This record gives sequence, structure tokens and C-alpha cells, in this order.
Amino acid sequence: MDAWPAAAVFLVTYALIALGRGHLSIVALGGALALILLGVVSQDEAFAAVDWNVIFLLAGMMVLAAILRRTGVFGWLAVRTVKLAGGDPLRLLVLLAIVAAAMSALLDNVTTVILVAPVTLYIASVLGVSPVPYLTAEILASNIGGTATLIGDPPNILVGSAAGLGFTDFLANMAPAAVLVFLAFLVVAIPTFRGELAASAERREAALAIDESAFIADHRLLRLGLVVLGLTTLGFLFASTLGQQPATVALLGATALVVLARLDPEELLREIDWSTLLFFVGLFIVVEGLVATGIIGSLGRALGDATGEDAIVATLGLLWLSGGISAVVNNIPYTATMIPVVGELAARGLPEEPLWWALALGVCLGGNATLVGASANVVVANVAAGAGHPISFGQFLRIGGLVVVISLAIASVYLWLRYLS
Repeated sequence: MDAWPAAAVFLVTYALIALGRGHLSIVALGGALALILLGVVSQDEAFAAVDWNVIFLLAGMMVLAAILRRTGVFGWLAVRTVKLAGGDPLRLLVLLAIVAAAMSALLDNVTTVILVAPVTLYIASVLGVSPVPYLTAEILASNIGGTATLIGDPPNILVGSAAGLGFTDFLANMAPAAVLVFLAFLVVAIPTFRGELAASAERREAALAIDESAFIADHRLLRLGLVVLGLTTLGFLFASTLGQQPATVALLGATALVVLARLDPEELLREIDWSTLLFFVGLFIVVEGLVATGIIGSLGRALGDATGEDAIVATLGLLWLSGGISAVVNNIPYTATMIPVVGELAARGLPEEPLWWALALGVCLGGNATLVGASANVVVANVAAGAGHPISFGQFLRIGGLVVVISLAIASVYLWLRYLS
């Protein structure tokens, strides 16, 4: 099959996204429809390319977040966080980044940003500062934190399943690298955002004087919601052991809370961010065009031919290739495409374990480069735009690109010292 139509549609779609020309969901769906009409993929192949586990995981967590938002808990958390930071905007950014990274290690990074973004918007409004630096830092921190565990980022689930690696394997091998990268991220983020986070003394005092207890609107729903959220989190931890997918766990939690709280399902469904979900549907299909025509697979085979039997070159080459491609291609379908490539490299006699960790580190960390590199990025970008504070592609690229280069450099040293020296 001719690869040029798929490549052309991909480049046009991503150019429109990067330039901010058109609504994200319309651009992505337009690219998907173009591939179908051009005959690059059939409608059945396009629908099969959509990772419905990701779509329904997002939908389930959006419902849970919407219900918890009704309790007022996000406002309570916002005020508590401001007080813990002493009202200092820069210290608050560091604190929110730490919270986002820690949450993403236990939940997935998409769920984390769905829960944290509303808190951030309220905090910024109270302090009278732009929420964009906070939201940007949370995206980067959540992707770094999600790198640490099996359930922290969807690509890790794919790698773990293919390689037979469990939760403790990821914790032991990925968490040390994630911690080092997170510390480096803070070194970059603090001077980058310092100039954008100035709050007047009056605003800070007003924020510290707020009574957080007044925000809790429904104590019963809050208790019920926290219990269900806790059980859902446990479900994520044990989903693979029970033979279930994260989407099933998220939908079960959302359904259970709707039923137990006796809420109106139609009203809650209106609170789902359908624009984000449709964007992902279109994006999966656009990337499938590259997969179906062999473009991404050719890159992987070229890597195998170029590296031969040199373990260091192959491992670090896979890391940087994955990081670079994940900056512009959603990392979930890319990971699925590269898993067989790792098997091919291992069949040539190369050590398999460092290759798996190189792939996982590359796709998780590389997604921080652009607004479309990872699922969490897209979710926060849509939340920010909906609140009247859009994050531009170039604005995010300036810090995200730098963070990714530093992250991949640290990951290279980590892989070399731990597995290849």
C-alpha cells in the first residue's frame, strides 16, 4: 500500500494541531475520515485501531471526577494546598507538581490530571495568577510520575503485558529513573515559571484567610465518593491479576457511584468531555494510517539493521527513537507497534530486559515534549481552553522539549550504568 497518502494526512493533521487551526476534535476526526475516503484504511480497520480501553477509562474517570466536584472537595483541597504553601505561588507550583507525580504513580496520569486540574483552576483564581504555569507543570510531573509504575501510564500496561513484567518489576526498575528525572524537572521548572507567578500580598492574605470547611457541600456524597474512588484505585492495582482492563474498573466505579448516590445519569453524561474523547478516536485512526502502511514498522526495522548486535547502541537508540516519535505520535499506538521490534532485537541475541525498559522510558518521557504527545497533555489542554486559559502548542513545546531532552539524557545514563556497563 502506498505510504504517501497516510504520511500526507498525518503531517497536515499535526500541522493544523500545532498551529491551532481548528478545533482539536474536528481536526483529528477530519484526518481520520480522509484516510478512510482515500482507502488507506477501511472503516472496520479504523474502528479496530481505536484503543477503547483508553476511551472508556477516560469516560469513567470523568464521571467520577464530576461527582466528586459536586461535593466541593476540590475547593477544599485547593485552599488546604495554598495554606500548606504559605500562599507563595512558586512554592505552590512545586507542591502541586509533587502531588501530581505521586498520584500518577498510583493512579494513571490521565486520572490524576482530571482530578487535579479543577483544583488548580480555583487556586489560580484565588491568587490572581494565570493557571497555565501550574497546569503545564502538572502535565510534565504527572507523565514523569506515571513512568514509575505499571499502572501509571497506559504504555507501561502494554509493555508489562507483552514482557510478562508485573507491578513490582516496574517499581524496582522504572521508579529510580523517574525520581531522578523529576528532580531535574524541578530544576528546570522553578526558574522557568518564577517570573509568571507573582501574587500580591493582599491576594495571598485573602487566600490564607479562606475557611476551607465551607467548601464541602455534601458530606454524605463526599464520604461515598472517596470510598468508591479508593476501591477504584485498588481495582487499578489488581486489575491485571484479576484479568480485567483499567477501563472496566473505571466504568465499574463510575456506575457504582451513580447508583449508590442516586444521581441522574443523563445529567452526569453531559459533564463528560466528549470533545477530548472524540479527539482521541480521530488520533488513533490517523496513527493507524502510519502503522497500516508500514511507516512506523520500517523505522523499527531500520533501528535493528543499524544497531546490529551492539547492546548499548540498540538500547539507547530505541530510547531516543521512542522519545522522539512519542513527542508527536500518541505513545499508546506507537508502543503497540514497537513491541514486536523489541522481540526482533532480542532474537538477534541482544539482552531483552534493558530494551523493554528503554521502550517504556522513551515513550513515557517523550510524551512530555508536545501537547499531543500523551493523553494527559490533551486532557489538560482541553480543560484549560474550556476555562478560558488556552495553552499554546509553542508555549508548551518550549519547556516540554527541554524537559524531554534532559529526561532522555538522564535515562540514557541510568540504562547504561544499571544494565549495560
